[in-house]
Amino acid sequence: MGKRGSWASRLGFYLVAIGSACGLGNLWRFPYVVGENGGGAFVLLYVLLVLLLGIPLLVGELMLGKSTGKSILTALGSLSYKGKPIFRVLGRISVLLCLLVLSYYTVISGWVLHFAIQFFISALGVHQASELSTLNILLRNGILQAGLASVHLLFCIVVVLKGVQEGLERFIGWTVPVFGVLVVLLVAKSLSLASAPNAVRFLLYPDFSKLALSSLGQAVGQVLFTLSLGFGTMVTFGSYMTHEHIPTASFRVATIDTIISLVAGLLIFPIALQASNTPLSDSGILFEVLPKFLLEMPGGVIFGFGFFLCLYLASLGASIGLLEVIVSNFVDRSRVDRGRATWLAGFVTLVLAFIPALSGMLMQRLKLGQRGVLESVDSLIINWILPLIALGLCFAITAGMQQKVKEDLFVNMEKVESEVLFSHWQWTLKWFIPSVISLGLFLQVVHAIKLFLEINSH
Repeated sequence: MGKRGSWASRLGFYLVAIGSACGLGNLWRFPYVVGENGGGAFVLLYVLLVLLLGIPLLVGELMLGKSTGKSILTALGSLSYKGKPIFRVLGRISVLLCLLVLSYYTVISGWVLHFAIQFFISALGVHQASELSTLNILLRNGILQAGLASVHLLFCIVVVLKGVQEGLERFIGWTVPVFGVLVVLLVAKSLSLASAPNAVRFLLYPDFSKLALSSLGQAVGQVLFTLSLGFGTMVTFGSYMTHEHIPTASFRVATIDTIISLVAGLLIFPIALQASNTPLSDSGILFEVLPKFLLEMPGGVIFGFGFFLCLYLASLGASIGLLEVIVSNFVDRSRVDRGRATWLAGFVTLVLAFIPALSGMLMQRLKLGQRGVLESVDSLIINWILPLIALGLCFAITAGMQQKVKEDLFVNMEKVESEVLFSHWQWTLKWFIPSVISLGLFLQVVHAIKLFLEINSH
């Protein structure tokens, strides 16, 4: 087994961490979750939770990885509580969740790739823009979905095979700036639409009456998902760190990620509002309504290609991060070389991805409440399982890591305030975050019971 990789530079770490975090969670999931929860009030709640919950937990995950020099399975396995290694099962659940998310993420990324190719071909004049395939046609073609998922996963495998510096750091290092430029150009175009003032008002004006009982739980889940917390991603990235000050790095990554989420709202909401006269509150609108609307815009084919290329770069960076977690854990635990681990992880992911890809027509017809099957699985993982893993991580870091190790990694003598913040961080991780997550889960249960009673009463 070769020497464990490390980041070549601080900038490399930041770009990869941001590229992994700023995926479909920002450009696909964040806008429709905001739409479901009434707009500005949910955005305010989300931003507060990034500061009070996301950053402290991000510090903890990076700290766990850096202190052990291992990925999450081995890192949690090295911790004990009252002499017992009780955290191993948490690591297994985290990696399994990472694998499941990557499998359906790969299928959705394939959809994005499909539309990017369609708009590109239309821009070249190969066929009429009106002949653009719709999502319904794509969902009925399981072979095409499986093929697109395979291509996407192959891109990820090629990057991960090259290692930390030559693969992740170099590839994501140039895609993130390209992604940033595309976002700025697309937002400028989106904000020129007639619907932009209403969209901005919906996104930024807080109307707390529109929050539901489930909003806190959904905001917690979105924060965890968009910052790649609970999957072991940041533990793995932390294991490649050398001299970075963890709290400073965590604050910068979380801040940039949050800004990109808000910018994604400014990009997507004006288009969605212009296209359907309603805020984006359905995950399928991005692939159903928006392509048709873009074709009707002046220069919409070029804009559509840029939009879906931007979305694909985001999904590719996040997918690479998830695959790296699986590979890193496999290498640490089994001692096989990185090449074999990467191909095996890719094969298992592809097999799992074939399930939603090949059963697209069936899944399209099935509904669980108001949601489709894919959205229901996404909600279960992000709003329920991920917060439970976060609860376990809070306890593992608080009770399992040695106090001296945590203090040495947190406190920087050149930053006097870090010594004061250390005690606040420990209190937040031990009491505040578990309380908020538990309250969010409880309110979601109450909300589910309320909906169940309302349905039965009719």
